[in-house]
Amino acid sequence: MKKRTSILLIYTGGTIGMMQDARSGELKPFNFKALTKQIPELSKFDIDLSSISFEVPLDSSNMHPRVWIKLATIIKDNYLNYDGFVILHGSDTMSYTSSALSFMLENLDKPVILTGSQLPIGIIRTDGKENLITAIEIASAQIKNKPIVSEVCIYFEYKLYRGNRTFKYNSAHFDAFKSPNYPELAEAGVDIQYNTNALLKPSKKKLLVHLNLENDIAVLKLFPGISKKITHSILNTIGIKAVIIETFGAGNATTEEWFITALKDAIAKGIIVYNVTQCAEGKVIQGKYETSSALKRVGVISGLDITFESAIAKLMYVLGKNLSVLQTTKLLQSNLRGEISI
Repeated sequence: MKKRTSILLIYTGGTIGMMQDARSGELKPFNFKALTKQIPELSKFDIDLSSISFEVPLDSSNMHPRVWIKLATIIKDNYLNYDGFVILHGSDTMSYTSSALSFMLENLDKPVILTGSQLPIGIIRTDGKENLITAIEIASAQIKNKPIVSEVCIYFEYKLYRGNRTFKYNSAHFDAFKSPNYPELAEAGVDIQYNTNALLKPSKKKLLVHLNLENDIAVLKLFPGISKKITHSILNTIGIKAVIIETFGAGNATTEEWFITALKDAIAKGIIVYNVTQCAEGKVIQGKYETSSALKRVGVISGLDITFESAIAKLMYVLGKNLSVLQTTKLLQSNLRGEISI
């Protein structure tokens, strides 16, 4: 006899968990203990559904690495008791959280699905019900008692994405996320169609949970006429461990001598300089053009086709290991959780 699938629902906050007060019209978090009452469709699932709610719901604009640590710890503590996890989260920083968790949860063999909504679940036209119902269905989906999905994902508006490949591109429409450099993992229609070739294979090793994150990171977004004094100020920030430079096109930057020298001096001091393109699609190819050859020559690390959100999370994770510059560089250039194409 097949055992019932068990799913742990973790509510962090965000639009999806709001109900409109009938008298005041205010949006307030609803009680997830009464989840099946709010969404009766959930009772039709042949699953055991449990929930954990943050005592104080968190707007995702206030997301912080300490919250990622809290989420990773909840999953670690409950990993053997559940077949899958669904995290309800505000959409604004969902790509950051899904990226961070993908690095923090090494050797996953169960699904961790993040979802949310653009409209509160208490609004008639909400997208929250469909997102939540299908996220739970995906998290509980199995073949021969093995999860179909075994990685950190985002489910939103009929699409399942690898979490560390996404970014939020739209604040006005229900289809809020894109995965520009990696295909969708599944699409929900009459049935849920899984792109099995794109899914990560489940690990056969024991789950490792990494809780050390280093956030002494700066971002230098390039633009024509970028200031020398501002650039120097950022690169010489006390305590800085790494800088993401958001470059043009395929990883290109100004070749002015002062700029290249500033990067070279920062790298000589042990600061990691990580090249991430400003383009939504495509990748960094250092050396393709003259305007990126100098970056490669002075030791700037190519981010290839990593998203900005994933680059932030990956840097925090790798820097948290306190490795040598050489080891850090090697990890940043390696495909750890499907976040880059090599």
